Amino acid sequence: MTQTKSLPQAFLTNFLGNAPTWYKWSIVGFLLINPIALAVAGATFTGWLLIAEFIFTLAMALKCYPLQPGGLLAIEAVAIGLTSSESVFHEAKNNFEVILLLMFMVAGIYFMKNLLMFIFTKILIRIRSKKLLSLLFCLCAAFLSAFLDALTVTAVLISVGAGFHAVFHRFASGAHQHDKLHDQTNDKNVQEYHREDLEAFRAFLRSLLMHGAVGTALGGVCTLVGEPQNLLIATEMGWDFMEFFWIMAPITLPVLFCGLTTCLILEHVGWFGYGEELPKSVREVLEEYQSKEDKKRTYRDNAELIMQALIAVILIVSLATHIAAVGLVGLMVIVLLTAFNGIIDEHQLGHAFEEALPFTALLIVFFAIVAVIHDQHLFTPIIAAVLEMEADAQPVMFFAANGVLSMISDNVFVATVYITEVKDAFNNGLITEDHMFKLAVAINTGTNLPSVATPNGQAAFLFLLTSALAPLIRLSYTRMVIMAFPYTVVLSAVGLVMINIVH
Repeated sequence: MTQTKSLPQAFLTNFLGNAPTWYKWSIVGFLLINPIALAVAGATFTGWLLIAEFIFTLAMALKCYPLQPGGLLAIEAVAIGLTSSESVFHEAKNNFEVILLLMFMVAGIYFMKNLLMFIFTKILIRIRSKKLLSLLFCLCAAFLSAFLDALTVTAVLISVGAGFHAVFHRFASGAHQHDKLHDQTNDKNVQEYHREDLEAFRAFLRSLLMHGAVGTALGGVCTLVGEPQNLLIATEMGWDFMEFFWIMAPITLPVLFCGLTTCLILEHVGWFGYGEELPKSVREVLEEYQSKEDKKRTYRDNAELIMQALIAVILIVSLATHIAAVGLVGLMVIVLLTAFNGIIDEHQLGHAFEEALPFTALLIVFFAIVAVIHDQHLFTPIIAAVLEMEADAQPVMFFAANGVLSMISDNVFVATVYITEVKDAFNNGLITEDHMFKLAVAINTGTNLPSVATPNGQAAFLFLLTSALAPLIRLSYTRMVIMAFPYTVVLSAVGLVMINIVH
């Protein structure tokens, strides 16, 4: 622990812990400026300023987890009257299904990690083509996200990535220590060798995880269970599962094809941080790991894998048929997996929730910022301006406006605001039912596709960024934005063109 020479210095050292001093003073500056801005420039300006400050905390997630600085901004927003605790509770209550999802579904996936590691290690070892492997990750994530929530699929990707990283990291650390004992003169070369392989492996994992994360958006836009806002839109429009799919298909299927093509092109050209191959030494380590795991696997281990596979089928069927809220299905999975695989120790159960609960708390803070947006009507002028345009231009403009706002705010909130305004316009006789359906398609695709640009718009991206895996593979906010950029351009452009053609 850092030695401090005075009590004020001790307070500063304790404030936000190991975060850089400049970062700490930045947060203090934000907290001091906001009340002054409210008094001088008004609530609207201060509301937008608060959004920019919160985005800054997300961008600096690797310097300091956003819960603490973002939470301080949220508390101040309530204290100075930009929103109220009732509004924050209302936003959280409206997103209760998402909270349940994070609490239970992500934890449920934790108890399937042995099966996931078994399957994905086999895939990683047997498929030597990086292009084919990347395409498979993206396609699988898209398929799963069409039936599961994107956060659930992202939790799977994080578990697999963390498992792979841990296997090689243990080897590199162990090999380094072994070589130190036997050859002190060659220690620097050995250390450099393992560092290079580890960096290459991190780049390899980053590209796979980003392909998979984008895949969750490609598949999530297609069905009413893919994203929370899809279900909301479908409910407002009165669409069932297949009706939603076919109405969206003229836009979503061309976008899916172009997204998968982009995946192959990026791996071929190696731009934007893609194209890194799996190092030979890492492949050998994973092969050795898999061989050892296969040899030492007991009947009990095999029974555990079989049970995980059976419950995985139950999970997919339950979510595809939407027999209950996703979070409740996750709780069912936890009960089944732990009961039939003998996990009855409270401490064993606790580890499953370590990954999801910090992000759940961060999401509530995010809802506080959303409450500010709602209470200060920050998006209202944009919505009003679009509805005043010519009817033929409105679907394209709704897509563009939703896309831009979803890049900086929560896409669930943006969709909620827009679909409510459109439904009100229909109820007031301002637009026809057919035109309302066209705008609903634009809202759904607009909030799902361009929002891949930043972790702010897609909860799955933010979940990945703030996971324990992100710092291990050096996946920062900036790097994620850069790696998502080509996908953002392609998905947004194709979506915009198809919206214009179809509607």
